[in-house]
Amino acid sequence: MLDRPVLALAGPWLDRLAGALARRGVGADAVTLVGFGVGLAAALAIALQRPGLGLSLMLASRLADGLDGAIARRTRPTDRGAFLDIALDFVFYASVPLAFAWADPAANALPAAVLLFAFMGTASSFLAFAVMAERRGLRSTAHPRKGLYYLGGLTEGTETLACFAAMCLWPAAFAPLALGFAGLCGLTWLARLHAGWTVLRDAR
Repeated sequence: MLDRPVLALAGPWLDRLAGALARRGVGADAVTLVGFGVGLAAALAIALQRPGLGLSLMLASRLADGLDGAIARRTRPTDRGAFLDIALDFVFYASVPLAFAWADPAANALPAAVLLFAFMGTASSFLAFAVMAERRGLRSTAHPRKGLYYLGGLTEGTETLACFAAMCLWPAAFAPLALGFAGLCGLTWLARLHAGWTVLRDAR
């Protein structure tokens, strides 16, 4: 829901930074891999009960996630790069609830499991719609620069990052934050099911 306005604000700045990196020969896939590694380091810091460090690394990781696409558009976007980006993103997003569960299993394991269950719904509906949209040649007008059809919802990347940041700032509140965000993910899943059922209705 917030990805479009955030990208509109950050886009010009990201494009300038991406241009500087591209001129120095930095490739989009390399930035994707570095961002993923930093994201896993963030999860490790959280698991070791260093949420402040985890938040700093998480923000650096998401900066890389914004830069890789901008670099690709300045050089040569590839299907391989788009695949790598989305596949690693989902693992990063799953690693953060797991890290909080590791840090305090007694308090956080069940809320983390509920949140990961909700992530499964949003991820599967997102990817299933993208596959069907590609088969039909559909293109997103809301996110035209994405490498696949980007079906939005209440819980996009910006909202997820904001929730993770709140968890890092107030780790004792992980359980209510996780359960509340899981509920929003459930609404996103239902909205995507409705969109898929409506948009992908067979033409006779």
